[in-house]
Amino acid sequence: MEREYMEFDVVVVGAGPAGLAAACRLKQRAADAGQDISVCVVEKGSEVGAHILSGAVFEPRALSELFPDWQALGAPLETPVLRDDIYLLKGPDAARKVPDALVPKTMHNQGNYIISLGNLCRWLAQQAENLGVEIYPGFAAQEPLIDDNGVVRGIITGDLGIDREGNPKDGIYTPGMELRGKYTLFAEGCRGHIGKQLIQRFQLNAQADPQHYAIGIKELWEVDPAKHEQGLVVHTAGWPLDKENPGGSFLYHLENNQVVVGLIVDLSYSNPYLSPFDEFQRYKHHPVIRQYLEGGTRLSYGARAITKGGLNSLPKMTFKGGLLIGCDAGTLNFAKIKGSHTAMKSGMLAAETIADALFAGDEGGAELSAYEQAFKKSWVYEELYGSRNFGPAIHKWGSVLGGAFNFIDQNLFGGKIPFTLRDTRPDYAQLKTAAQSQKIDYPKPDGKLSFDKLSSVFLSNTNHEEDQPIHLKLSDPNIPIAQNLPKYDEPAQRYCPAGVYEVVTADDGAKRFQINAQNCVHCKTCDIKDPAQNITWVAPEGTGGPNYPNM
Repeated sequence: MEREYMEFDVVVVGAGPAGLAAACRLKQRAADAGQDISVCVVEKGSEVGAHILSGAVFEPRALSELFPDWQALGAPLETPVLRDDIYLLKGPDAARKVPDALVPKTMHNQGNYIISLGNLCRWLAQQAENLGVEIYPGFAAQEPLIDDNGVVRGIITGDLGIDREGNPKDGIYTPGMELRGKYTLFAEGCRGHIGKQLIQRFQLNAQADPQHYAIGIKELWEVDPAKHEQGLVVHTAGWPLDKENPGGSFLYHLENNQVVVGLIVDLSYSNPYLSPFDEFQRYKHHPVIRQYLEGGTRLSYGARAITKGGLNSLPKMTFKGGLLIGCDAGTLNFAKIKGSHTAMKSGMLAAETIADALFAGDEGGAELSAYEQAFKKSWVYEELYGSRNFGPAIHKWGSVLGGAFNFIDQNLFGGKIPFTLRDTRPDYAQLKTAAQSQKIDYPKPDGKLSFDKLSSVFLSNTNHEEDQPIHLKLSDPNIPIAQNLPKYDEPAQRYCPAGVYEVVTADDGAKRFQINAQNCVHCKTCDIKDPAQNITWVAPEGTGGPNYPNM
């Protein structure tokens, strides 16, 4: 098919912190050199920030390097962290506060800010446009543009106006466009669907441990001013999760009497009956958390997978014509539960590498090995090296013993303990069978602190054009009922936090697997956790998905 095309020096896929930081740095370097670099950012959300979801306690180190005058420029960092409270939850009513002296130093947040990452990305987009970056929200990058020599030459955006059967709709069909670039930066966030393709095609993970993930489920609340303490950070470990089903939680006090509350469930969990959504709902009833939320109003809901394998799971990030940056590669520092600053720095390093190449007369399409060298000399690598054992220790020994190891590693050895723990079993392979597992009886939501999935999805402002191809692809449509149901009681019914997957029983007793794609909040958990690796998430039509405010 002949497609329309536009040509740029650099195409950036994804308007998250990594992609926007890269775009800004490219333009800054061009201005400093008195040259021009044309930069385009393509974003699948309806606007920049629409699909951005993170805790988020933000470390401003990379931002201060990118825009030293960020305060004067009005960056939305308004709530410095005043105090960290960390609890070990011993059960639905019991808790023990962890003394500061026993907390791994990576969990202390002095000098950091409680923010909405979506709002920070909106601000970064404004800075990028002021610098001359072209940003195109509402256009989903659907596939990489790769020439006959295996060189990435840009991306193709998704076709618009395709019906459920894949046929063009009369009068509104618009074919996708080629966005060609001398270099392409893939900054799609966790489990980017093009990044996944590139890792497989170019065997970028051949020397790495399997990547590991978690799902983060988050709500934004407005609470009673008497219960609000702006700048307070609360983290918990333990209940309602355990050693075989690990994770932790957060509750952060923003400005304007608002708090964000969330649960992070490690996708290495073993019980197929576990529902991260329902674990989150009952977690909010714990007295440590309930004391802040009771009498408040829930404003928004969302979910997103988190790339947390760290240094041991980092793929090779370079290939001919492009780079993987941010969480598309997996630069999150899980010991800090933070990835925005490392994502931004990885994008800035990529921008500097590309700018140097272009200034030297590079016509594009090379493999920029200088990026890996710059990355290894940076503070990002130093951080990730220091936290390389954090996740494997939790997986191996649980939150208590693993936490004790991490205290020794981080506080006594500064992350330089003289050995490296490995975690070589993929998350999807950790599930036990239904026969080996205990069913979990989740309490009904009370409509005050706990809620059902559909009312929650409503608060995410999720919307998709109904008459379009289902963007959740099954390699074999028979596997959910023929294999996953008898073996695992089809865990997609529970690991999806948006009610996308259902097993429906007909009047004659026959069962079928139903996909409610309109509900999808783009968390990518299904792509990661399906035990048969039978589900592939691809981008739907541009603007589809959640529209998160202040998340």
